[in-house]
Parts: sequence; C-alpha cells; structure tokens
Amino acid sequence: MKNFTLTVLDTTGIQPYIFGSNRLRENIGASYLVSQATDGWAREALHTFARKDINRKVYAFAPEKHQPEAKPRIEDDGLAAELVYAGGGNTVLLFSGKQYAVQFTKILSKRILEEAPGINLVAVHQEFDWDTESLYKVVQNLMKNDLEAKKQSRIPSAPLLGLGVTATCRSTQLVAVKMSEPFEDDAPYLISTEIDAKLKFVRQANDKLQQMFVTSLGSYEFPLRTDKMGRSEGDSSYSAVIHADGNGMGKRFQNFGKDKCNRDYIIEMRKLSHSVNQAGINALKTVVEIVVKSIDVDRDGKGKVKGKFEIKDNYLPFRPLVYGGDDVTFVCDGRLGLELAAIYLEALENQTIADGKPIKACAGICVVKTHYPFARAYQLSEDLCRQAKKFVKDEEKGDFSALDWHLAASGLMGSIAEIRDREYKVPAGKLSMRPISFKKEIDSDWRTWQGFTKVVKHLNEDEDWKGRRNKVIALRDVLRQGIEATQKFLKNYRIKDEQLPNFPEFSGQTRDLAEKGWLNGVCGYFDAIEAMEFYISLKEESDANLSTENKTAE
Repeated sequence: MKNFTLTVLDTTGIQPYIFGSNRLRENIGASYLVSQATDGWAREALHTFARKDINRKVYAFAPEKHQPEAKPRIEDDGLAAELVYAGGGNTVLLFSGKQYAVQFTKILSKRILEEAPGINLVAVHQEFDWDTESLYKVVQNLMKNDLEAKKQSRIPSAPLLGLGVTATCRSTQLVAVKMSEPFEDDAPYLISTEIDAKLKFVRQANDKLQQMFVTSLGSYEFPLRTDKMGRSEGDSSYSAVIHADGNGMGKRFQNFGKDKCNRDYIIEMRKLSHSVNQAGINALKTVVEIVVKSIDVDRDGKGKVKGKFEIKDNYLPFRPLVYGGDDVTFVCDGRLGLELAAIYLEALENQTIADGKPIKACAGICVVKTHYPFARAYQLSEDLCRQAKKFVKDEEKGDFSALDWHLAASGLMGSIAEIRDREYKVPAGKLSMRPISFKKEIDSDWRTWQGFTKVVKHLNEDEDWKGRRNKVIALRDVLRQGIEATQKFLKNYRIKDEQLPNFPEFSGQTRDLAEKGWLNGVCGYFDAIEAMEFYISLKEESDANLSTENKTAE
C-alpha cells in the first residue's frame, strides 16, 4: 500500500489583480507574478522544501527540460514530492505524506505574501491509495468539489486602510507606502505594497517575454506603455484589448486523462498541458511575425504599419499580457484589434495538441480610447468572448472559432447586452450580426469573418461605393429603417443589380440578404459600415490634429 497526498493549487481574484490598473507596466508585473505563483515559485518552493532535510528528494518536472515519462517517480524512487503538471492556472503535486504537503504550502504561501501581496492562493489536499485508487478520479473530485468549495467559502481579506493621516495609492486606493521610481516621462506617484511588488518585476517580466519571442521580434521590442503602442503625435489614440479562450478545454483535459493507470495519467497530462501552452505561444508568435512583416521602413528609418501609422521608438503596436495556454489576453493599437484577433484565432486553429485535435477558440475585442479604465475594457472583452462562446453553443453546428467586438468612440455605459439592446435594436430586428464565426465552409452560417471582410472590401473598392462616403453613411441610416427602405435605396441610387455585396454562399439564401440587407431579422451590413466609419473617423481626427500642429509650427 502506497499512501500519497494529492495537492492542487489555484488562485482567486486574478482578473482585478492583473487588470485593475490603467498603467501597462503594473499590468505586466501583475501578470508575471500570477504566473510565478502557480508555476515558477511552486517549483522553487519544492526545492526549498527539499533542502530542509538532506534525505528529502523531490522532482519538479519541467516540460522544456524533461520528457513526460522521465524518472525519478514518487511511487518507485522514494521521492518526498513530485510535480505532476502546472498549467491552465492550476498546479498539481504529489507528496509522500500530508505533513509534507502542508509544509510545502506554507513555504509557497509565505513567499507570495512577502513578494506578491494581493494574490490569493488556494490549496486543497487529499490523501489516497496509489495502488487501489484512480488518480484521475481523485483529481477531478478535488477540483470540482473541494477546490470550488474552498474558493466560495474563503473569507476575503480586508487590508488595513491606514491609521491616522495617510495617503492612498493612485492605482489601488490602498494605503500608500512610498513613491514609485521615475520612469521615462512619468513623474513618481504614490503606490501601495501591492503596486510596489508589481513594478519590481516589470523588467524581469519584459525580459522573459522578449526572450520567448526573440526570433519573431527581430530588432523590435514590446512596449511598456500604451502611449508607445503606435500612438501618433496629435492622435486621439485608441487601444484594443483582446481576450481569447479555448472552447471546451476543461472537458478535453478530463477526457484525455480518463481510463488510464495513475502513471499514464501523469504522463498524458504533462503532454497535453505542455502542448496547449506551446500552441498558445506559437499562435502569438505568428501574430508577432505578421505585425513585424507589415512594418515598412522609409529612408529616414521610420517604420509604418501597413504604411498607415508610424511605430514609436522601435516598439511594436502589440503586447501579450496573459499568455501560455489557451487563455490569452493581449493589447494592441486600436486600428489593429479586429485583424490581429482574427489572425490569432486562425493561427491557434492550425496548432494540433497532444489529443490530436486543433484548438478552436473564441475572442472578445474591445476598442476604447487609450486612457479609458483598463479594468472596464478588459471586463467588456471578457463579456464579448463569453457572447461568442454562447453563439457557438447555440448554433449547435459543432465546434468552431468565433469572435465578437465593440468599438467605443467615447465612453461605455452598461453591459454589452444593455448596449446592444439600446443601440442595435430597431423595429426591423437586430442591426448587428455579431458574434460571428470563423468558419470557412461554404455551407456554414452567413455570419462569418470571411463574409464580414468581403463586405468591407467591396464597400471600399467597388466602383459603386469607392470614395463615396456620403453614400455609405446614407446606406447605414437606411438600414435602420428595414427591408423596404433598403430596397428603395438600392433602386434610387442605381446600385448594380439592385443588391448589396454578396456574402459567401450558404443554403442559397445570400441573394435574399444582398437584395434586402436583412435576413431573418438580422442586418448583414450595419457592422461592416460601422467599422469602416469608426476607423475612417480616427484617421480624419488624426489628420486634423496634425494639420493644426503644422500650422502652429509655421
């Protein structure tokens, strides 16, 4: 009989911890600390635990160094502890005794409290018999029941907000303990212990990211400030926050480890966890490479993305914030948000993981003014991703990737559902066809990324529409009035064949959509026109600002 203790680690309140600040450097440091808490520091805590007794041996499996089936093994080689895998925000470990599991947890918790205040670690333990019980079932039970129960029952910490006369941190509103170090043009500002910890690890986090993408970046760097993300002098400047998440990955992990002996379960989980992690990173590398290739450098050494806007100080207008796995968040210049999200989804689909299947995912894209509250923008991107996932589920046409977005020219009021009800519903039906799928099959639903981009291209390049912005705006207003008004518009303006651009064929109904602008209570063209107008207005505002500055200089 071999009695071991299974330990599962997780964290709570991660979204507000990472995205609760408007300063990109603080977001970068926070994301790095979260990844360290359940991965890097957990491995180091194992070695610290081993050093407390010369007879203790541990094995901190690292996929970049070891094969999944590598030895030593806890059941055969007298280990005090073995790291099963770390991935998806969870860390799973085995200990030869519960006292070891508790001691390890104390070591890790102490470090998190000291070096990453604000991160909430949750640990659960379960003793089991290696020879007679299924490790797979023990893990599932621990995650579904004990871990979730502990998360729900956990009493939130209530930090002391100060005694006597105190000043507050500008980012967290907690008690300030010091001034931040000067950084570029930013003056020092009051910070709490939590923000101080985040800022301490910014350089380390950035170096790790630069090294990971070194072959894709070339001579370029990732920005540490949103103002360095392609913002031109005089621009009103917009940023895009993109959150993407794999479809049904929890079930795939469950199914992959099912009906296997305990050691085979460990090996398979290591393979799957590592392959998912690499798939996400490889997809991001594809995005980086495409952004780099899109930069044209002129004789003066200035780089322009697609010849449209200059990059600043050799910084890419793109930066991953949360990466490694199927759950990814990145930020970029607002003008690139939709396109880079689509590129990422396609690149991710091209990655095959250990279970032999590609990863289908959903993405939410929120484009807002650069200094809009980041936490709110992230929350909306997460809600949009959730809407896309619901669309996939409701369609009942198998698994596929999908995306949803919102372009905020000014502020945001209410949830995405409230915004859609208020701004995109008319008597004829829904003006927006979002979310849309990333399917490429001819017989799929017409609400696809391919159909959307085809309409945008047609309105930009076809002789009936090219350079005729007033006409496009008139169409947008007419679409609000419904089918009859749209048909009259097409006839009065003598549009070719009295129809709008065709979507890719599906079930022979796209002709009805092109002739009426609407199908089954959904408008097929409003989203494309809105996106065109949004980006045109950004360019016009930028040109006007630059023109004013040039006249002032003269």
